[in-house]
Amino acid sequence: MTGSASGALDRSGIDRLVACALAEDVGDGDVTTEATVAADARARAVISQKAPGVIYGLDVAEATFRALDPGVALIRLGPEGEWRDGGEVLAIEGRARALLTAERTALNFLQRLSGVATLTARSVRAAALAAARPPVILDTRKTTPGLRALEKAAVRAGGGTNHRVGLYDAILIKENHAALAGGIGIAVARARDRAPGLAVEVECRDLREVDEALAVGADIVRFRILLDNMAPDRLREAVARVGGRVETEASGGFTLETLGEVAATGVDFVSVGALTHSAPALDLSLLLHPLP
Repeated sequence: MTGSASGALDRSGIDRLVACALAEDVGDGDVTTEATVAADARARAVISQKAPGVIYGLDVAEATFRALDPGVALIRLGPEGEWRDGGEVLAIEGRARALLTAERTALNFLQRLSGVATLTARSVRAAALAAARPPVILDTRKTTPGLRALEKAAVRAGGGTNHRVGLYDAILIKENHAALAGGIGIAVARARDRAPGLAVEVECRDLREVDEALAVGADIVRFRILLDNMAPDRLREAVARVGGRVETEASGGFTLETLGEVAATGVDFVSVGALTHSAPALDLSLLLHPLP
């Protein structure tokens, strides 16, 4: 059920996203900067990490500065995808007006994506501390519209794994699909006929539905049961019921405080929507100094 690289943004995709973000912020022009800073002024800026976490998003931050000053000099001062306590991240040298105008957009991207990577790393760590065989931590489709590819890349940078990229690369039969199809069995049969090469996952809310899903899906090569909104004791019972015949995944609004108990139930995967819909921004700052 993991997503593929088809959701990744290439350089042109990043440039388009940056152009939209700058258009939103700059509009007809940065009136404050244009009024107070000489057109020929140059400056050096340094972005620093002010809190522990994982940096991710330097490509898009650099693209933001480059969009306003193609000749800007960019030097990475710290690694991406590694936990660190803080320190300098990126040095930027170029036209002062461009650096000032790009600052907020670049930081918005970098703080947001680093926040996703950081919460993912914390979640992976919480699961690893709770279980000898910790579950794989997955993201969901609860992403910021337009930023899914970047946010899912940030999840990978934090040590998590991508679930579906979108609605097109795997089958996930949820309770509404099953209800409209006439039941889990019918829904699975239709899914197999429609897309025989895709992985199939079925949401189950109780043990009766787990049994129903096993009856129709145990012989599917890539089949997973999604145990939705089950308490840890019920999750443990469901995992035992499955008995390793297919993969199991738990979902249901898990937080860092509850993740350990869920991880200890023996599920293979835990999907955490909060990785992308509720990750706090990582604290970063940009200090700028004029150049002679």
